[in-house]
Amino acid sequence: MNGPHDLGGQQGFGSIAPEKDEPIFHAEWEKRALGITLSCGAFGAWTLDESRHARECLPPATYLSASYYEIWTRALETLLKRHGFATQAELDAGHGLGQGREPRGVLKAEMVADVLARGGPCDRPVEAPPRFAVGERVRTKNFNPETHTRLPRYARGRTGVVEAVQGSFVFPDDNAHGKGENPQWVYSVVFDAVEIWGDGADPSLTIALDLWESYIFPA
Repeated sequence: MNGPHDLGGQQGFGSIAPEKDEPIFHAEWEKRALGITLSCGAFGAWTLDESRHARECLPPATYLSASYYEIWTRALETLLKRHGFATQAELDAGHGLGQGREPRGVLKAEMVADVLARGGPCDRPVEAPPRFAVGERVRTKNFNPETHTRLPRYARGRTGVVEAVQGSFVFPDDNAHGKGENPQWVYSVVFDAVEIWGDGADPSLTIALDLWESYIFPA
């Protein structure tokens, strides 16, 4: 979707200034925010793609003024309400007021290290062979969905060259909305800077994006 999260290629937000020796957490509450998010993810009620979309759907003023972990917790509130684990009244009160939905899974402290080490692999087999080959020119889809997508806004309707076939993976556009994993081939596609940003861009620069098969067409 075209939300406040999709800032690639836009001007007016200032330069990126990495923090030297940046700590993992800037405040104690951020540790708790991460722990709660991981614990609730273990409930088995939503996918990683749905959680990403919940963050994207925050109002722009809220999203752009919030810190990283504040965005996580605000989106988590949406997910907990959507799936019946909490009500708005309970969130306002800060504690349970009744019997909510029972989670399918529980993440205990002694399980965390192994769970994080395993990660969440999303590669899946597909029966059809890749539609595109390395070296082939392709053009990206030009659309503005209200739903989740991993095709950046600045790269829509652009022409590039397939650099690699990365494998087949869960299709996030469907998985974020309960439509199943529906895996597709993913390709690394290289674009010239001028193609992306137009006249005035450095012609010596390129950008590579990993794109699902349904995002691209023969050029």
